[in-house]
Amino acid sequence: MRYAFVGLGHRAQMYVDALLGEWRDAGTIVALCDPNRTRMAYYAERIGHEVPCFAPDEFGKVLELADAVIVTTVDAAHARYVCAALDAGRDVIVEKPLTTDADGCAAIAAAAERSSGKLIVTFNYRYSPRNSAVRRLLMEGAIGEVTSVHFEWTLDTIHGADYFRRWHRDRASSGGLLVHKSTHHFDLVNWWLGSAPELVFAQTGLRFYGAQNARKRGLGERPARGQGAPGLGTDPFILDISADQRLKRLYLDAEHEDGYIRDQDVFGEGITIDDNMSVLVRYANRAVMTYSLHAHAPWEGYRVAFNGTEGRLELDVVEREWTPPHAAVDPSAAAKEHATGSSERLLLRRHWSPPEEVPIETGAGGHGGGDRLLLNDVFRGPGDDPLARQAGYRDGIRSVLTGHAANVSARTGAPVLLADDGTRVR
Repeated sequence: MRYAFVGLGHRAQMYVDALLGEWRDAGTIVALCDPNRTRMAYYAERIGHEVPCFAPDEFGKVLELADAVIVTTVDAAHARYVCAALDAGRDVIVEKPLTTDADGCAAIAAAAERSSGKLIVTFNYRYSPRNSAVRRLLMEGAIGEVTSVHFEWTLDTIHGADYFRRWHRDRASSGGLLVHKSTHHFDLVNWWLGSAPELVFAQTGLRFYGAQNARKRGLGERPARGQGAPGLGTDPFILDISADQRLKRLYLDAEHEDGYIRDQDVFGEGITIDDNMSVLVRYANRAVMTYSLHAHAPWEGYRVAFNGTEGRLELDVVEREWTPPHAAVDPSAAAKEHATGSSERLLLRRHWSPPEEVPIETGAGGHGGGDRLLLNDVFRGPGDDPLARQAGYRDGIRSVLTGHAANVSARTGAPVLLADDGTRVR
């Protein structure tokens, strides 16, 4: 296979490195496409040989060279490239979220239906061993019919704050965290339950980040960005982008081309997304989920509980139990893999029986070995997978529309209905 990349930010690296490493027999990288030449040069150097580089308005030339396109652009641009590639009959691998709104979902669905190309959405959380274990137990009927789900996700002041420094802080670019981040979580629940959302109600707010909240807490004047700021090295919310060579090469060294600032102040003006979100979802199988996403917690992880007609299943995951204050200036401090205090526990509580802790088998690499399993499915095919972890465009649409509907509900104060197996807003 001949692979082309469109969007050469940090998200592209996992796929580039895969094709240069363990999956190099799956294909070659034949083209790069991005508005920023410096970022393309970084990846061309990483690839180790000359690769044709194209601007976005030259995407047609990219399609002439490639059999498949890997889309890792800003979220709001996904639909444009996905549809163009599908209409050219190319296979498409697209990072989550599939797109950011209902119009993008409709356009991609139409393109996928008329195309000979295949579309894969890379939901790596499905492949995490703990999440796969949940799917297996629910499929086996371990707690009977699921009646309700409670799902809480906490982002700490390392990971959560970073969304408010970069382009994700602009709702028009990312769809907000209920689309960009929660698409993972909504997809997990759709997949775990084997069902589709049909009603969504939400309440959201920007309560911690942003200039107005900073003034309320008396934080005083803030620097517009981290680089050159007087508090660099002491303020835990100020990112030192020059301390990480990859971030420096991709963004600091590249900003003269497009003006994109990767280290904006999280308490600055111009933030249009929320940091506290609560969502109620009813599914086609009559299960109901209460969901919350919190982006300024002192720890990072998630808790999900399933209530069923024959018991209860609980998954508790601590990815980072506390946030070191120097993480913004020391990239190694922000790593979650094997962080001190990290833990996971899956507990099965059947009626009339003592609780049973279910063992979770993990592998090497990101997300407990899940990233490696995902990449194998992407580049070599899923094979016979009883858990059906590989996600297609309809899966991507369901998760996006849950977040989109939540955004609409929060804005209007009314519930939003979904139709056609969760793939269309009524």
